[in-house]
Amino acid sequence: MSTLNAAVLNLLWHDWDTREEKLRAIITERLDAKPAPTLEDFVVATYFFALRSGSLEHAAKEISYHATSGTKDIPAGSLIEQCTGKKVGVDAWDTTGRLGLLHVAFPLKMLLQPDGHLTSCDLLHTVAGAIIFDVYENQDARLVGLNIPEKVLRTFPGPAHGPRGVRQRTGFKPDQPAFGTILKPTTGITPEQVGALVEETASCPLFCFVKEDENLYPKLDYSPAAERTRQAVAAITRAQEKREGLGLIFAPHISGAPHEILDTLHAVLDAGATGVMFSESFAGGTVRMVREATKHLSSPPVIYGHNAGIGVKTRALFREVVDLLARLDGIDFRQTAPIRSGTPFLKPYGAEWQASEEVLARPMQGIKPTMIVRAGALDQGNISLNLADAEHRGITEGVLFLAGSAINSIKNGAGKPDARLGAEAMKQALDVHRSGELRGLPTTDHLDALIALAERQQLGALREALRQRYPGNT
Repeated sequence: MSTLNAAVLNLLWHDWDTREEKLRAIITERLDAKPAPTLEDFVVATYFFALRSGSLEHAAKEISYHATSGTKDIPAGSLIEQCTGKKVGVDAWDTTGRLGLLHVAFPLKMLLQPDGHLTSCDLLHTVAGAIIFDVYENQDARLVGLNIPEKVLRTFPGPAHGPRGVRQRTGFKPDQPAFGTILKPTTGITPEQVGALVEETASCPLFCFVKEDENLYPKLDYSPAAERTRQAVAAITRAQEKREGLGLIFAPHISGAPHEILDTLHAVLDAGATGVMFSESFAGGTVRMVREATKHLSSPPVIYGHNAGIGVKTRALFREVVDLLARLDGIDFRQTAPIRSGTPFLKPYGAEWQASEEVLARPMQGIKPTMIVRAGALDQGNISLNLADAEHRGITEGVLFLAGSAINSIKNGAGKPDARLGAEAMKQALDVHRSGELRGLPTTDHLDALIALAERQQLGALREALRQRYPGNT
């Protein structure tokens, strides 16, 4: 076996994320100065290209040919002409003309169904097809933006509930922090164990949402999703007196092939599920499918659009494009990432994180916002940072704070995971935030100050949770 030389090792250690941050910053600056055009009868896709030999101008012709009509000699005034894409802008970044942004308009004439709608699957099939990402000529290619005419946007269903609907359904007030959690263990559990875990969560009125993990599959012979749902619903009913009149949404995991998802969907709804959870990253169109299959119900299930696998897509598509289409298709919840000190644990972060949350929450005529889910190492040590950010930005109503291990994996004095202890620690962290004692501290100083405060005030649950979550700091 040959030894890898320094040049090869340097190539393999290339920092993708550093390049991505710089690329996104440049694209954002260029588009702020010269936005993509908005055209009434076209979807305008914006691409970043780094081409090996051809120009951006030539790339536009290739896209028009391969992704639309496949015709070079187009009869003027013909139907083919109406169905052919065209270049509507080029921003070359250097003198080669091979690096920069390209805006291509795809005619609605080739996309719309008779009632005027299109689907996210067909849209992506066209604007993110083989000619963009599969040809060797395109050394680097990204779909960085989509301008969809408003008349088409209004044909999408969007979320059935969104933040206000979730709060109305559970009784949580607009300014009341909404918390959720994830069942742990994440797999290898029976319906009876699911019921017991849900009852622990339901006993704490801090939570308005509880979901299964993506590792707990729906069609297990020892743990079918419908029976898990029946046990969970019964557990929530038993705990209702402890919930101070607040509701709790339970979302079982209904992943599978499209026909299996529909079968499981109907089974868990019959069993009393108020939400469902699955990822569309590797099964395009499933969010829209579930949304359409349940829109006739007086109270459709809340859809948690889990984004497992989204990182595969975001190597080619900017995350806000993926999240925009997921919102249009009907997800009520979408995970971003929490604010925390130190290096990021989860993507998105920085400008990508801001763009993702913006596209999920911004006003859009006829389309409800998607509730932002701050999750992925959210815990008692950083919850105040996230609460403060939501309050500062005026988006508390639109955020769900989802903590899994920080609730269900905190061990009690007997060394056993104790969700009640984890929940109590989160409540104490919430009380600290409300007191304002640590308000205004730099992010880098927050954790140490919180640990000292928990010790000083003898907040036992919080102190123990922080010790377990941050063993190097306590």
